[in-house]
Amino acid sequence: MSERRRATIQDVADRAGVSKMTVSRVLNDDPKVSDKTRQKVQQIANELNYRPNVSARRLASSKSYFIGLLYDNPSEGYISQFLLGALKSCRAKGYHLVVDEASGESEQQLQITRSLIEETRVDGVILLPPVCDQPEVIEVLKESGVPFIRVAPDTQLDCSPYVCMDDYQAAFEMTQLLINKGHTEIGFIIGNPNQGASRLRYQGYMDALRSNKLAIVPETIEQGYFTYKSGLSAAEKILTSSKRPTAVFASNDDMAAATISVANRLQIKVPDELSVVGYDDTHIAQALWPPLTTVRQPIAEMANRAVELLSSGQVSKERKPKASEYRQVLDFELKSRDSVISPT
Repeated sequence: MSERRRATIQDVADRAGVSKMTVSRVLNDDPKVSDKTRQKVQQIANELNYRPNVSARRLASSKSYFIGLLYDNPSEGYISQFLLGALKSCRAKGYHLVVDEASGESEQQLQITRSLIEETRVDGVILLPPVCDQPEVIEVLKESGVPFIRVAPDTQLDCSPYVCMDDYQAAFEMTQLLINKGHTEIGFIIGNPNQGASRLRYQGYMDALRSNKLAIVPETIEQGYFTYKSGLSAAEKILTSSKRPTAVFASNDDMAAATISVANRLQIKVPDELSVVGYDDTHIAQALWPPLTTVRQPIAEMANRAVELLSSGQVSKERKPKASEYRQVLDFELKSRDSVISPT
């Protein structure tokens, strides 16, 4: 086959020794295909860099092969990782990702949601926080009959399947890591109050202090909004306080980066005089100096799981998921780097 010619479904079928119908069934996740055949066809399709013709597939079925994604999140690192994960997963499954920012007032969010449904005829929608907790958006999707998956929701947990991680436990363990290093004075920058993860992370931090019988110092706890700018403001207040802590736990990497920046400006050495930890493990975590100790949130894996649920038909107009399938919790990991040492 010429290197310039795009591989066809017939090329995949010939190489695999199966019919075009079998290849089509594999690509459409038909459960009737054996695992052995499925693996063989998928391997050959990858080797030939075969990509299904979306227009032809739409004509041959009731599907659009479009998956929508709605977001309204100020953390660029989080959004970038989720989008890249979702795009990669969609491409592997022969789908296209349609992305829109559902920001602004409630009516504007509803208009964006309706446009996504009506103009692209999406097969399903992924809702990122805080859009995943907007009751009006959820109601529009329910009325339209479009399947949807939510990521880290905080309300109406039985209205749709969702993927998440244990934000409370991750924050508890990160705080405990600092305590185990010898820190007893630990500041905290809270995330945006419009996201449930912010409350869970703050609660995990507080409970870790309480379980170790450490004092909770209000002057070392400040409100942030998951943005670098809000992190600058919060860190300024914490680090110029008369009760300056020996460590600061920021609710995401952007605000942790801002904390290191403020410390540098105030000539507070990180980590010699101040340990800093973040949350998410986005690209900025290793671009900083010193590299940031942080909670690795499985952002790309969440994206892949959401796409998998929608593309495989596990969530569809015709099929209501079982109760056990509603909540899918992915693992987190504490990434220890150079931004934390024991206090002197």
